[in-house]
Amino acid sequence: MRHPTIAREKTARRSGRTSPGEGGPPVIGLLGGVAAGKTTVAEMLARLGAAVVSADRLGHAALARPGVRRRIVARWGKGVLDNSGRVDRRLLAARVFGCPGELAALEAITHPAILAGLGRAVGAARRAGAPAIVLDAPLLMETGLEAVCDVLVFVDCPRAARLARAAAERGWDRAELARREGCQRPLKAKRARAHYIIRNNGRVEATFQQVKELWQEILAR
Repeated sequence: MRHPTIAREKTARRSGRTSPGEGGPPVIGLLGGVAAGKTTVAEMLARLGAAVVSADRLGHAALARPGVRRRIVARWGKGVLDNSGRVDRRLLAARVFGCPGELAALEAITHPAILAGLGRAVGAARRAGAPAIVLDAPLLMETGLEAVCDVLVFVDCPRAARLARAAAERGWDRAELARREGCQRPLKAKRARAHYIIRNNGRVEATFQQVKELWQEILAR
């Protein structure tokens, strides 16, 4: 659904794209709260033909890199490793979320590898001729990735639904959801930056219909 207040041409965001290549595929950035369904929307866009770049998957890969693992152990100790010696994301999250200094330290260790991976994945999607590229990144604004996006889409979902999803899929309670969201930009700020809003608050079919309309409009730009 079209954001009712967005009818202007992009200026700073468009000029901030790092290396899109004029006439290249549009880059779509997804915004929204924790457990709002951004990955679901990304998967729907993939069904329509978009190439999806997942920062979460790249984050998993970054934690497996020996250099990243060494720096994490040096900072937080072996207590953040699982029985096989791999970094346990849940144990690590317990150490850093809710503590800005510790979270900043983790981001300084992992973000360079994640951002490099994003750049490679976007480049590969362009070379493969993807009609559009979707960035599914929880910290899109916080890491400055909105600057490489042509279109920003806010996935809107009621807090009660997000809490239920976070509890069912991740085992989080209300306090944990609040702790995670406290490390991100406010929802109001994300929504204000969006060109489009997808309301993910009902049937999957209804969400997919909105995504199809969004896809058609973006490709027609």
